[in-house]
Amino acid sequence: MIINITSAKSVGIDAVPVTVEVDINLGIGIHLVGLADAAVKESLLRTVTALQSIGFRVPGKKIVINLAPADMHKKGTGYDVPIAVGIIAASGQMDLPEVENFLMLGELGLDASIRPVAGALAAAELARNLGLKGCILPRESASEALVFEGLAIYGAENLIDVIKILSGSPEAEDYLVTGDTQEALAGALGDRDYMDFSEIYGQSVAKRGLEIAAAGGHNVILIGAPGSGKTSLAKALAGILPPMEQDEAIVASKVYSAAGKRSAKIGLMRQRPFRAPHYSASMAAMIGGGAGDSIIPGEISLASGGVLFLDEFAQMPKSVAEALRGPIEDRKVVISRLHSKVEYPCSFILVAASNPCPCGYYGEKDRCTCTVGQRMAYLGRLSGPIMDRIDIQIWVHPVDTEALLEGHRRGCSSKRKTQALPKEETSAAVAARVIAARERQKQRFATALTNSEMSSSMMHRYCPLSEECEGILEKVIDKMGLSARAFSRIIKLARTIADLDCKEDIEPKHLLEAVSFRFLDKRNPF
Repeated sequence: MIINITSAKSVGIDAVPVTVEVDINLGIGIHLVGLADAAVKESLLRTVTALQSIGFRVPGKKIVINLAPADMHKKGTGYDVPIAVGIIAASGQMDLPEVENFLMLGELGLDASIRPVAGALAAAELARNLGLKGCILPRESASEALVFEGLAIYGAENLIDVIKILSGSPEAEDYLVTGDTQEALAGALGDRDYMDFSEIYGQSVAKRGLEIAAAGGHNVILIGAPGSGKTSLAKALAGILPPMEQDEAIVASKVYSAAGKRSAKIGLMRQRPFRAPHYSASMAAMIGGGAGDSIIPGEISLASGGVLFLDEFAQMPKSVAEALRGPIEDRKVVISRLHSKVEYPCSFILVAASNPCPCGYYGEKDRCTCTVGQRMAYLGRLSGPIMDRIDIQIWVHPVDTEALLEGHRRGCSSKRKTQALPKEETSAAVAARVIAARERQKQRFATALTNSEMSSSMMHRYCPLSEECEGILEKVIDKMGLSARAFSRIIKLARTIADLDCKEDIEPKHLLEAVSFRFLDKRNPF
């Protein structure tokens, strides 16, 4: 008798069905076919040992295990559980009436325990699309799949648990995974380890630029001396972004699930990711990669829906920095290998930070010791195409001593009686304006798109310019020598500023403020 069991293979952030077919007939030996890699072939010895450890026998006959479709490479250890269940059912050692109603994944230990696997969320989505009753997953991976209504998610700690579920035993209900998703959501949103805007003294221009970036999803570069607060500002940006929409949360959760970073997490990610890789990160670490079809997402995909902070941007390897061109523009990355091609999303807000020169102190009175050539060569490492894709350019000056002392006194005011001091605006107040601007965009586009994602046709429709605005833009383009991409990004930025100002049309003041954030586009900024 042939037993068919549904399993899955992860391809990017999605899963495709893999049918584990097991047949036991006259003959001898165990044969595994279906383009399985070494890890899958080794599963036979693990599976046999696990079965014997809990009292099952391996028939002394010919056992043929086929992983269909046979023309698709299979990798990983997630097929251990369906192979073991198939041997039990095909040999008739137990009646498992529910075996065809579930999708199964899991790695077996020699004692029949089940270890977690990556891609549980994508597997659950596949099970729902196939119309199956539910999923049987490792206990540590099952909680992340609590997303889709009408799909039963079972978490098994060992092979005996799986058998009880498939046999229809009343004890099966004990393995049904449930979770208070509202409680998990509250915990995720409440535990935000972000810098608050009120903790950053001064820097009003930088804070304004980051507010605009958060409202419209625009990329930012912070140029300034060491210790001027660039890193603190970048961390504060993550705290003023609105909660993720359902579609964004699903995409981000699937990326982290594919990377194996979502075990023991309940439901979807609700807190926007903040990724800050070191500037020496390799191409594969940043973009994603791997051997064969074992392609895992990189930092740009793990930042999808959130913030990618690249400190010391000018110090990054040029090839890695230039590789960001396509992903920033297309909001996706396609990684190709000889026999495989995987697409990952990477819709993030880029926050780059850099010193203005090798010594780091250009623009701070007479502290700079660099020549003009050294300064130009330093930021010249950032190519024109990369800078074209960054909408907001901010020069961050160190906070003066008076502002620092005032902030310190304000922090100490709760412990001693001091004169009431004016407080910095909190992240909550800024986030309220950002959310209001995002709502205006949502109503305009009827989707969760931001202004930075507008296509040319959408920009023509939603960003009409008056004659006065056109005259201003014409002068700016001629004087600064802007590209067509920079031209469109200035208009999109002005549209976001108008949204924050609750205006339907772009006004000259919005356009002038947008232009003020493009100081590096001048022919000779030094």
